[in-house]
Formats: sequence, C-alpha cells, structure tokens
Amino acid sequence: MTEPLRFLVVDALEGVQVFARQLLQSYGFGAASIHCCADTEAALAQGLGFKPDFLITDWFPKSPITGIQLHERLRQVQPALRLALMSFEVTPEHERQARATNAHFLLRKPFTAEQLKAAISGSLDGLAKDAPSLHQRLTSVMRASQPSGGLPRVPMPFIPPEPVIKPGDRVRYNGQSHVAQHVVHRQGGTVVQLKGQPGFVPVDKLQPG
Repeated sequence: MTEPLRFLVVDALEGVQVFARQLLQSYGFGAASIHCCADTEAALAQGLGFKPDFLITDWFPKSPITGIQLHERLRQVQPALRLALMSFEVTPEHERQARATNAHFLLRKPFTAEQLKAAISGSLDGLAKDAPSLHQRLTSVMRASQPSGGLPRVPMPFIPPEPVIKPGDRVRYNGQSHVAQHVVHRQGGTVVQLKGQPGFVPVDKLQPG
C-alpha cells in the first residue's frame, strides 16, 4: 500500500491551521496525515517522530526556533522535506533565504483564505508534476478524492478567530495558575501543555489566568 503524504502546519493562528487542515482533507488526505502546531518548539517535538513530507510554517522570527531552523532540524529525519513559508515581514533577505531552501512559496501576511488556498493548491499541483519520488503517493490520493484526477474544487471553509490561549499566556487549571507552553491543534480538539507539567490538557479545561 502506498504510504500517505504527511503534512505539518505550524502557525500561531488557529484559523490558519484549521483552514489548511480542511483544505488538505478536501483533497483526500486523511486527518492522521496532517498535524498542526501553534509554535515551532511543539512542532519540532512532534515532527521528529511524525517525519512530515511537507512543512507549512510561519517564519516565527522572534521564536527560539524560527521556521527556517525548524525545517533544517526536521530535515535530519526527513531529508526530502518540502517547505512553504508565511510571514508578516517579507524583505529581500527573507526572499533570499526562502529561495535558498527551495521553499514552494513565501506568502505575506495578512492574507485571505483564497490566497492561502491558491498557494497550497499550487504547491500540491507542482509536487504531482515535478517530484517523481512523491508523484505516485500524491496522485493516488487525488484520484481517490476526484475520479478525473487533479485538484478538486472546494468551498471556502470558515476560518475561526485567533485562539483564546496562546503559548506564554497565563491560565488557570484545577484552581492553580500556570503558563501555557505549547498549544497543539489536532484531530479531536486543541490541547495545551503547561510549563513544568507532563502531558497535555484539553483547552476547554483551562481558563485565562
């Protein structure tokens, strides 16, 4: 059986994650093959085991691990990892670095849902044509989702607002104050890892601190 393509979407905005997930699922990719994270540290922890084929990430210029650095680290376990970038600031240096990593796109924020849809769709279409190692895996999914092949037409999903809880926010859990360290959006809902605490807590169990 052909192994499905794996996608890792990293953005602080839940709306971007939800839209990217819905779009990829509309093309026929299963929910288990799409992981979403709100920050690069959580993405690195998940990505080392998940070994994504395609990383779609914000630039995260002020994070301990930038989007470019996340790509470099994950290439240690997945050398053929493809990259796509999003950033509020797009300078000639950003464009140079994006070209140096062969990024499929560098999308300037803020963008519309239609612009993100066009960028991701174009990347998938390009992969199906230009990457022999991924061609069979990609086109088999496309044909399963649309008998005539190619990228399906999908309605524009609703993009929800920015999450109430973000990494670094103070929250209350079981009557005590904590700091949210990682926020992960995955199948079944959003979970949060609290600083100094093992495991993840469902976001609906937390209150802004």
